[in-house]
Amino acid sequence: MQIWERLSTLLLVIGFTLLSLVLIPGIGYEVNGSMRWIHSWPFPVQASEPVKFCVISYMAGYLVRHGTHVREKFIGFIKPIILLTIISALLLLEPDYGACVVIFVTALGMLFMGGVPLSRFFSWMLVAGGMLMTLAILSPYRIKRLISFVDPWQDPFNSGFQLTQALIAFGRGNWSGAGLGSSIQKLFYLPEAHTDFVLAILAEELGLWGTLLVILLFCFLVWRAFVIGQIADAGARPFSAYFAYGTGMVIGMQAFINIGVNMGVLPTKGLTLPFMSYGGNSMIVTTLLVAVLLRIEYENRQIRRVNIPPRSDVYAK
Repeated sequence: MQIWERLSTLLLVIGFTLLSLVLIPGIGYEVNGSMRWIHSWPFPVQASEPVKFCVISYMAGYLVRHGTHVREKFIGFIKPIILLTIISALLLLEPDYGACVVIFVTALGMLFMGGVPLSRFFSWMLVAGGMLMTLAILSPYRIKRLISFVDPWQDPFNSGFQLTQALIAFGRGNWSGAGLGSSIQKLFYLPEAHTDFVLAILAEELGLWGTLLVILLFCFLVWRAFVIGQIADAGARPFSAYFAYGTGMVIGMQAFINIGVNMGVLPTKGLTLPFMSYGGNSMIVTTLLVAVLLRIEYENRQIRRVNIPPRSDVYAK
């Protein structure tokens, strides 16, 4: 973890570079109306995915280096906010509204865990929320998504098609599901059934019980990330603690948004379900985050083992 801490600032530079390259014609290319991909070997890179790892690493390092300023002075809080605003602007130029929300909320959550006063934190949460709502209102296609989200059955064959088909999948799943491989909606009825709407197919095949199991597994993963972070914090390893908190937040937030979209609770966004949706970039970055989380837990156990006296000494006492 000391190596990751030393590389935290460099990782932010790499993140800015990727977000800039994707906007350059010839390097970045368009998929489904968005410039999110970079030509590279052996597979294309979706810039927003590695940026999540870069931001978490940088924010953890920043909170270690400037923790006192973040907690006590406004300038210590506003500096990372400015960087996050620039990152958000680059993401919105692609556009990738979903990744922008996930990264911004995760970074704000890490600042909150770093001890930012509640008044300052919530005031900036309101400002950020207002800005995101304004951007949504000013974009015609986002307004269209919001309208279809409120009442997808008003136009079930156009703007509300994805959501209505997803809700049909949930309804067909009932309590115990239609059985593995027995989904009808994935047979070209539900668009993006293997990526953004994979949970709807799972609900159709495994039913309510299978869906609840998936949600509980995500809750367990987020809970364990925070527990590992608390243990690292108690062991005077703040970088590891903040990194663990950030990992739990980014996975939990992305899963929450994806599940909400599938169920019709949130407007449609192009976010994958961690560990389940098809997509190499998302899978690699999420696995890397969990690998670092496991390293944090390994170091937690190593430190506890060093601090615990040998069994013979305990019995002697």
